[in-house]
Amino acid sequence: MNPLPRRDFLATATLAAAALAAAPALGQSAPAGKARLTVGLIGCGGRGNGALTDFIAAAKLLGREVTVTAVGDAFAPAAKGAAKRFGVEASKAFAGYDAYRKVIASGCDFVVMAAPPAFRPLHFAAAVEAGKHCFIEKPVAVDAVGARAMREAGERAKAKGLGVVAGTQRRHQAAYLINKARIDAGAIGDIRGGTLHWNSTVPWIKRRNPGESAADYLARNWLNFTEMSGDHIVEQHVHNLDVAIWFLGRPPVSAVGYGGRARRETGNMFDFFSVDYDFGGGVHIHSQCRQISGTWSRVGELFTGASGEAFGAGKVTGRKVDVPEPRLESENPYVQEHVALIKGVLAGNPPNETRAVTDSTLAAIMGRLSAYSGDLVRWADLVDNARSPWHGQACSPAAADFEKGEVRLPEEKPPVPGKA
Repeated sequence: MNPLPRRDFLATATLAAAALAAAPALGQSAPAGKARLTVGLIGCGGRGNGALTDFIAAAKLLGREVTVTAVGDAFAPAAKGAAKRFGVEASKAFAGYDAYRKVIASGCDFVVMAAPPAFRPLHFAAAVEAGKHCFIEKPVAVDAVGARAMREAGERAKAKGLGVVAGTQRRHQAAYLINKARIDAGAIGDIRGGTLHWNSTVPWIKRRNPGESAADYLARNWLNFTEMSGDHIVEQHVHNLDVAIWFLGRPPVSAVGYGGRARRETGNMFDFFSVDYDFGGGVHIHSQCRQISGTWSRVGELFTGASGEAFGAGKVTGRKVDVPEPRLESENPYVQEHVALIKGVLAGNPPNETRAVTDSTLAAIMGRLSAYSGDLVRWADLVDNARSPWHGQACSPAAADFEKGEVRLPEEKPPVPGKA
């Protein structure tokens, strides 16, 4: 983690502007009058293939067929595999770190974005400039600089009437929607505190191949580098933090946390985090996440209120309240989130979830910065206070560096806060 020097910021901004200029300025896409929906895929890994499959399933529920205009990935085998899976001609399977621009220019109305999180601000800005409706996987940034860029692009998308839905699928899941409505109706009284858990295992570990470039190794092993994923508190635990912000209706004021590393074999991330989030008004939420095999596992949320308690998607103990069942087209939240995007766009009322997912990403980044440094980190430090050292701190390499070919491999060891 290093502050972004002005010359690097200007170089990054110049490259981003060039990428935007290369994309066709189509204005707002208007698929409502078309017989088929058109979509492009950026990022052809497991999540990208899954998200596009869910998009197609959602369109089918709404009586629409889908044409996949192009797919793109940093690596040719992944792009070719996705092209074969979704019936895309080989010439429209783009590879390389500029593949996103070619997908955006392929004539699609929708774009599904599932490249590593570090690339999201650059890819999203280019898609919005080109007038595309977007599905953006979570998280949407790895540092506060990128998160603020996402906020700004989200506002431009809103001004253009573009639909944006994020991969925070709990917001489209019946059990969560019902419990949110119950809490809003006073089932547990005012929320006074809670706990969040994502205690699980490391999803995968990859090692550097002989002769492999730093860029390719980072992109292939992105899950284990902070510069690419944001660390697992950002990449994974963001789901639980998103629920807390959603249920409370506001982001945290500050975070104090710690963490460490004992087992991880590659990359530079922590194995575990424990963070106290202060939401103001005396409300504290304890956040705990861990990626260590052979340990107690739990994924979920619990909120304590003045007169009861509620799990995020489970049992509610408190005052009985009647709330309406949510009207959903699919019981699968991964499909329903795409239904919300497509349905809103077709109805001329496009949703825009950019701000919500960006705030959840910022909260996760705030917790990581506190644990890495040992300091208390305030929300204002990341969002408003340009004099704060946290405000301009950016991960390096940045997304634009991959297109320039100027990628240096970060040291594969975690931060160590404090002194002995």
